[in-house]
Amino acid sequence: MLDVMLASTQTLASVIRQLRLKRGTTQEELAFDSNVTVSALSRIERGLSSPVFTTLVKLADALDVTPAELVAAAEEVGAPRSDKDA
Repeated sequence: MLDVMLASTQTLASVIRQLRLKRGTTQEELAFDSNVTVSALSRIERGLSSPVFTTLVKLADALDVTPAELVAAAEEVGAPRSDKDA
C-alpha cells in the first residue's frame, strides 16, 4: 500500500511540474499565483510531500485546470499499460 501511495505522490508531482513547465512558469511564479511557499512547491514537485486538498485546489487554479483534471492526469500517467496499449 505504501508503494502505491508513493507512486501516486510521484505521479502527481510529475504532472504538476509538467503543467508548470508547459505554461513557461517558474516555481516562484506558480508559488505566488497559488499562494504557497516556493519550498512547499519544490517539495511537492519532487514528490517529497503530498499537497493537502486546499493546496491541490490552489495549484490547479493557478495552472488553469480543475482539481479533477489534475488528479485524472496523474491517474492516467500512473496507470499500468495493457498489451493492447502497446
